[in-house]
Amino acid sequence: MNQDNTLHTTLTPEAANCRALIRRGAHTGPTAGLAPGYVQANLMILPKDLANEFLLFCQRNPKPCPLLSVAEPGQYAMPALGQDIDLRQDVPKYRVWHHGELASEPKDLMDIWRDDLVSFAIGCSFSFEEALLANSIDIRHISQGRNVPMYRTNIPTANTSKLHGPLVVSMRPMKAHDAIRAVQVTSRFPAVHGAPIHLGDPALIGIQDINQPDYGDPVDIHEGEIPVFWACGVTPQSIIHTVKPAFSITHAPGHMLITDISNASLASF
Repeated sequence: MNQDNTLHTTLTPEAANCRALIRRGAHTGPTAGLAPGYVQANLMILPKDLANEFLLFCQRNPKPCPLLSVAEPGQYAMPALGQDIDLRQDVPKYRVWHHGELASEPKDLMDIWRDDLVSFAIGCSFSFEEALLANSIDIRHISQGRNVPMYRTNIPTANTSKLHGPLVVSMRPMKAHDAIRAVQVTSRFPAVHGAPIHLGDPALIGIQDINQPDYGDPVDIHEGEIPVFWACGVTPQSIIHTVKPAFSITHAPGHMLITDISNASLASF
């Protein structure tokens, strides 16, 4: 199960410094825009009796759940993503779930960590935002200092025998010409969700009110802009809500694990 040989890192001071700030509680908010140049990751932590099932789910759903690394049971280091990473402390806010219900949002997992827990790091769309900004495309949640808006859709995921639920998407509003460029740019990054899955009318994918995201914050959509939607690594939280496993842990939406992997290294061409 371990994928820790799939990626190579070197210790990067900026990323490591951000993790140090998070670990000591000096940064507790969303991580969009932190450690520019470095990959951020969604986190899913499950007891090992569900781990192989979730691994299969990720393989069947590579757009919302592109795997970056998987740890062995009980392991809280993830050296493929950073030599000093401690998964129990290096996310600004976690979510602890009991039977599919949100039980708490702790700042660390030191008191509840267990030897049977298996951690999955999943690619995050924050990573391709650097390339969009380099193409002079405004990332509205960054320019407005907000968390990215995310929505549950009516698009089903590819089920396994135990795991199923709706796809979650993140949204960034853009002018049409910028949306076309965004498709071209993000297609280069399949390890962090790749190209958008939908542009335009949100009702076509089951979103009734674009100003009421299920996760994150609403952002302004200016005249002449269209919403552009990417598959989102918060999809596992939608699965938790649907399937209701006895115990699971995730990051809080927008509060990511900052790694030592460079965004550029994930470009496929």
